[in-house]
Amino acid sequence: MQTQNRILDDLAKVASSAMGAAAGMRGEVEARIREQFERIITQMDIVPREEFDAMKAVAVKAREEGEDLAQKVTSLEARLAHLEGGVKTATKKVSSKKTD
Repeated sequence: MQTQNRILDDLAKVASSAMGAAAGMRGEVEARIREQFERIITQMDIVPREEFDAMKAVAVKAREEGEDLAQKVTSLEARLAHLEGGVKTATKKVSSKKTD
């Protein structure tokens, strides 16, 4: 009986150390994979999130300003057309008075 207990204890110790070694290998493999990903990302020259968000905000602001400018141009064109229309009407009235 004592012999069987000893064999089981030895097997438990071997299994325990094998599990510890497997956990250590897992940690080492994860570290190596992380290093490889970091190296690949560095080589790809990927933009950091903060920089992307800043440029996105700049682009949104530029788009809004462009839309505002387009509206102002449209408004100014309408005013100019109205003023030119008024000038043409006034010159027609002056021209018709001269012929009378």
